[in-house]
Amino acid sequence: MDSTIPPRTLHIGCGAGFSGDRWDAAVPVVKTLRQSGHPAALIFETLAERTLALAQLKRRQDADSGWEPSLERFLAPVLQDCVEAGIPIVSNFGAANPAGAARRIHALGARLGVRPLKVAVVEGDDLLASLTPQRMNQLLPEALRDTRLVSANAYLGAVEIGQALREGADVVVTGRVADPALALGPMLAHFGWSMEDWDRLARGTMAGHLLECGAQVTGGYFADPGLKDVPGLAEVGYPIVEIEHDGSFVVTKAADTGGRVDRQTVTEQLLYELHDPAEYLTPDVVADISDATIEQVGIDRVRCTGVRGHPRPATLKATLCYEGGWLAEGEISYAGPNATARARLAAGVVRDRLILLDHAALPLRADLIGVTSVLADDAGRWWQGHDAPSSDDVRLRIAAACATRDEADAVVREVLALYTCGPAGGGGVRTQTTPRLASDSCFIPRDWLQPRWSFL
Repeated sequence: MDSTIPPRTLHIGCGAGFSGDRWDAAVPVVKTLRQSGHPAALIFETLAERTLALAQLKRRQDADSGWEPSLERFLAPVLQDCVEAGIPIVSNFGAANPAGAARRIHALGARLGVRPLKVAVVEGDDLLASLTPQRMNQLLPEALRDTRLVSANAYLGAVEIGQALREGADVVVTGRVADPALALGPMLAHFGWSMEDWDRLARGTMAGHLLECGAQVTGGYFADPGLKDVPGLAEVGYPIVEIEHDGSFVVTKAADTGGRVDRQTVTEQLLYELHDPAEYLTPDVVADISDATIEQVGIDRVRCTGVRGHPRPATLKATLCYEGGWLAEGEISYAGPNATARARLAAGVVRDRLILLDHAALPLRADLIGVTSVLADDAGRWWQGHDAPSSDDVRLRIAAACATRDEADAVVREVLALYTCGPAGGGGVRTQTTPRLASDSCFIPRDWLQPRWSFL
């Protein structure tokens, strides 16, 4: 083969945009990738900051857990097809335990009768082991230095993913990597781009950015009936990008599915989470979309060109999660004439009772679901002398951030007591106390980490 001929177009599909996504979404994506006849890859993005912290807590309880709990549900419908078609799978299924996830994938493959898999594990994002007291003081403000860290993870890039794929990995499992890196890794393996080819890296990163949230770019989160109509939303198709050697790409979706891909859906997702369109910071490159062009080139086909890149940042972003006390939640319903007034009275009763019980300092939020909740303030001040809209069908929600379990229990018990202590007509009480996680982000020197990959 003439080495001067650019590699063929690479197709990359997305099978999930978060941990709670649909388990069957990848099936039509893989079918479309196979029918295209092009080199292809499939990504699953299932990891968020809170998801990772919860995974760390699970791993504390069971050393073999801490990976994406729906891993097998996501993979089982498509693993055999991907292996047969030579479509590698890349995902952050690993969460707090990439090696544990890889073992589950091996076991799943054996159970499904798939040939022995080459599963690569990318590690090195977990900072907890390397956080010396001196480094902790550098990262944390003084007010947080006595907190108990649950997790500390840095966002890795695409280099190790690309290396593993070049060595023939069928599946690459990561922990915390930048979401677009899941797609950029297969591009590095396929096209052989230099890690200083800033424009191509930026284009590949933005293609990954459009893929990372699944159906958001194909009409899912876009839909607003009567204003932004989306056909077939119950069977919304998940996205596929077709990327060229120069980094330009077309966004489309799985064939014979619902949803839509047009300049509006792509523009919304392109701007998603971008604080500065000229400086989208990632571990691999600083992407600049200020001169990008988005062009409709066919039905459910949008071409993106003009993305530029600048040298990668000198630091990496890290997210720290730490124990944040307890969340107390209680709900009760009021219906019929004067329901709003009774619900407001109930909120005042709970607040007054907590003052009598020496919990006056608790930050308490009271929401009338069906009247005002989303737009209310966390201090719950709206009901103090404010004329809220009225409704005959109201759900009162009381929530408090508590330092201890005892405080949280006191809050939910006062909501429960409304059954007989009044006001009239309350019912359907539900209460819950939950340990809270708080988080903060910071930048760390790159030399604090040693990213690596290996076959399990």
